[in-house]
Amino acid sequence: MSFIALIPARLASSRFPEKPLADLGGKPMVIRTVEQALKSGAHSVHVATDDERIRAVVAEHGYSAVMTRVEHSSGTERLAEVADILGLADDAAVVNVQGDEPLIDPALIDAVALMLQRDNSLPMTTACHVIAGADEMFNPNVVKVVLDHSGRALYFSRAPIPYARDAFTQSRDVLPADLPVFRHIGIYGYRAGFLRRYRTLAPCALEQFEALEQLRVLWHGHSIGVTQVSHAPEAGVDTPADLERVRLRWAELNKLN
Repeated sequence: MSFIALIPARLASSRFPEKPLADLGGKPMVIRTVEQALKSGAHSVHVATDDERIRAVVAEHGYSAVMTRVEHSSGTERLAEVADILGLADDAAVVNVQGDEPLIDPALIDAVALMLQRDNSLPMTTACHVIAGADEMFNPNVVKVVLDHSGRALYFSRAPIPYARDAFTQSRDVLPADLPVFRHIGIYGYRAGFLRRYRTLAPCALEQFEALEQLRVLWHGHSIGVTQVSHAPEAGVDTPADLERVRLRWAELNKLN
């Protein structure tokens, strides 16, 4: 495979200020994320940031950071600027690895990139895994995705989709055994040319109501390929409480290794 991993990282966060610089096992969390991304098949890894402190920390550890403008409204727009700065060809494959995913499985990064390379018609890819419990199915914080026969996304929603009308009329405690229900995993692969095009796509009502940015892509008629993986990814970090859980998990994983 030939792809680039880009890691957007910002200091400004309403729930967890300066999150990328939080300590995880003696190094800043953003550095742990870079280290995980480097275990994938990416031929290069770059942190995309708008803050000099993050750039300096990344450089201090010997890794690459690209400075971007402050005013981007999403990580996708930030990556589009990085694609321009790096001079990436339109057909170059890029994987967006979130800076608050320091335990991300490198194989997940590879799987998203591989789907781009196997199907040249796809401008964008992501991932999912099977939902096993009704509690996840009916949890609006769990994003569901419905797929077509070729593994492309039909729709993403916080609602329970697909909805098993007859079964759920009887009970919502158990999922029907053959219900094709998948949880979306928030990692994305792009062709660099589509990153540039994304900047021109107007927001749509669907993404605003669902609070799901990827719906803009579907609404404008573009396809998103979805690769299925066998298990849920390790937890990311949104809040200080999340960080404590990830610290415990990181320590546990490193004892095993």
